[in-house]
Amino acid sequence: MSEQTLWSGTSSQWKNFGPFLACLLLVPIPWAIYRWLVVKTTTYTLTTERLLTARGVLNRTTDSLELYRVRDFEVSEPFLQRMLGLKTVALVTGDSTSPRILIDYIPASLALQDKIRAQVEECRMRKRVRTVDVEDGADSSGDGGALS
Repeated sequence: MSEQTLWSGTSSQWKNFGPFLACLLLVPIPWAIYRWLVVKTTTYTLTTERLLTARGVLNRTTDSLELYRVRDFEVSEPFLQRMLGLKTVALVTGDSTSPRILIDYIPASLALQDKIRAQVEECRMRKRVRTVDVEDGADSSGDGGALS
């Protein structure tokens, strides 16, 4: 089965509201242009197998996350984002290089978290992968794990 693109997009420029406002008051305009380019050139692509994050204005770096490594996700809608119809999706992963991936200032109408969840489940079933939660070494016997 070939990999297909399910969604591709960028963050909203509302992410730069603060820096743009600062440029009107204090900071030079080239800095605002650079901030605009950073947001514009950071793209997220959800495929049937991976989440690709490409970033960089001059030099480009692409991070690839296999979807079966996604452990959990969190959707947050701070007041300002909610007023603008935007939200932030944070993915908690089992990947050591990127344990948390933030896809912020995206349109709430996309229901991206549902697309990701469905694709993660499908990918896990197809690859026959399961996640196991392991508690971090607390010994309930009270002897600190000492041998008797």
